[in-house]
Amino acid sequence: MTEEEARIRLIARREALDAEDAANADSRDTVELQQDSVGRLSRMDAIQQQAMAQATARRRVAERARIVAALARLDEGEWGWCSACGNEIAGKRLAHDPSVARCVDCAG
Repeated sequence: MTEEEARIRLIARREALDAEDAANADSRDTVELQQDSVGRLSRMDAIQQQAMAQATARRRVAERARIVAALARLDEGEWGWCSACGNEIAGKRLAHDPSVARCVDCAG
């Protein structure tokens, strides 16, 4: 994978994460208590769905941070090199996830 291919994939994934955030914003909102229209089990289900949506949002934030860091490494000419040991990261590893910052040995 070339640096330009990596940059295109990273930017596309960042845009997809932004779109997912926008589409799912309402599912993270506070669950309101409506005792007259929502039963206890329905409220528990809504709270569980809210918690899952919040966890998914946290994972998107973490992935976005990895993408931003990878784009910075591309700009600095450091992309493709392990941030821990300085060795080259395997091409297959980068092709699978261009946001990785460490080689297989250091990621373990």
